[in-house]
Amino acid sequence: MDWKDIAVELNKKLDPAAVKPAPQGKFGDYVDGYHVVSEANRIFGNGGWSYEITRLAETHRAEVTLRGKDGSTYQQARVSYLCTVKVHVGDTFKEGSAVGMGSGKPDNLGDVIESAVKEAETDALKRALRTYGNTFGLALYDKSRGNAGHDLPPFDAVAATNRIIAKLEKQTTLEAVDAAWKEEADARGDIKDASQEQYDRLAANAGRVKKSLAEKEAAHG
Repeated sequence: MDWKDIAVELNKKLDPAAVKPAPQGKFGDYVDGYHVVSEANRIFGNGGWSYEITRLAETHRAEVTLRGKDGSTYQQARVSYLCTVKVHVGDTFKEGSAVGMGSGKPDNLGDVIESAVKEAETDALKRALRTYGNTFGLALYDKSRGNAGHDLPPFDAVAATNRIIAKLEKQTTLEAVDAAWKEEADARGDIKDASQEQYDRLAANAGRVKKSLAEKEAAHG
């Protein structure tokens, strides 16, 4: 497992499209189980990670009487389960715990339990994976949301230099060249920060263009 390559993916920002608003009655945006499992498969590889349930315990069970909209009463079963999951990635592991809740008709108690267990397992898995990086939901714990968004591609100094040179070469007067040069002040600063070699190439070509136009103007003068 190449952690150097994996670290690049783990440090990327969380895609805003993966963020879902909190369900009614709950607080805080979240990423769903499908997203974290898909991301784990993509980043670690299908055989590069696994998880196990190390604890699963019922924490609450009750049958309550509720009143419907028509005024009639009915019974509802409510169950809660605590689940702890251990995620293994290479020679590392992380743990997460969560409580899941299920409710429904007492006659469908099996479905109620399954719903509670499923929710607890999924949330525990998400909490365990969360500590690996932003894409697993860690970014949502940053109140500034600075780690949720789209990473910009690295600045391409060569492409920026070529673009400005082409722009300068289209100008037909010295005044137009000077104006174009000033318009690209921010881009020129970025080029200089990224590559002194490209900045020197840009400056040399700007000088060449101005010299050529000056010679033409002198010849027609």
